[in-house]
Amino acid sequence: MIRVPEIIRAVPGIRVFGKRIKSLVFSTDVAIIRNIDADAVLAVYPFTPQPVITQAILGAADVPVFCGIGGGITRGKRVVNLAMDAEFKGAMGVVVNTPTENETIARVAETVDIPIIVTVVSEYEDFQSRLDAGASFFNVSGAAKTPQIVRRIKEQFPDVPVMATGGPNDESIRNTIEAGADAICYTPATNGEIFKQLMDKYRANIAHQAEEEEP
Repeated sequence: MIRVPEIIRAVPGIRVFGKRIKSLVFSTDVAIIRNIDADAVLAVYPFTPQPVITQAILGAADVPVFCGIGGGITRGKRVVNLAMDAEFKGAMGVVVNTPTENETIARVAETVDIPIIVTVVSEYEDFQSRLDAGASFFNVSGAAKTPQIVRRIKEQFPDVPVMATGGPNDESIRNTIEAGADAICYTPATNGEIFKQLMDKYRANIAHQAEEEEP
């Protein structure tokens, strides 16, 4: 099993439909999703969202899934249709990207009953207009500035739940938590990276056995 950093358990969590979410794995790899102890899945990817991908992830996951429905490359009516499809397939929430227009968020809010999560990349975004349009909470992805953005949101809207990327180590995760994040998105090592570690171990074992067998 892949273990999410223990420090993530310090966050208060976001309660959705009676479930408290503290950690989310940022991945669309079903093998990773099935072998990590995160509370939920953040299934967002840099391609046009497709219902078949949503179906595959929801079918493989044994924890709640928040599905990306576009908003950047994909816009307008298709975003609304993808949101409806994700809800029908069992997603716990839908995630729209930063460029998504407020009008589109409002149309999604009129169509589905599951939470709408809006991705935020800058502290200068108009958070109020997002909430007015129907955003349920925010997903902060600001690289090194993530804690700063989280803090800015919490100063203005202390009761609005915020999930955020935790960064590469315990210190960066701690900074994000102290800024006010309610849940942390964790990016694990890729399938290829984990496999490399495993194969290196196998090679070392075989080499060790060969040395012991030499006269």
